Amino acid sequence: MNKNSVIKINMKNIEKYVELTAELINLPLHSEHLPGVVGNMEKIAAIAQLVTEFSLPPEIEPAPKFDLEKWE
Repeated sequence: MNKNSVIKINMKNIEKYVELTAELINLPLHSEHLPGVVGNMEKIAAIAQLVTEFSLPPEIEPAPKFDLEKWE
C-alpha cells in the first residue's frame, strides 16, 4: 500500500462513526459512554496514522503469507 492509497481519518467524523458502527453491530451504547469510546477511537486513529504514514525503503519485502494447511 502506498501513501496515496491511505484514507485520512477525519477527526470530526469519529463520533458519528462510533454511533453508526454501534448501531450496525447492534451494540447498545449509552450516551454517558460515548465520550470515552470516542476518545479511545481518536487515540486509535492517531496511532494508526503514525503506522500508515511511516515510509519503508523500497528494498523492504513483505512478510510471507502464513498458510495453515502447509503446517499440517
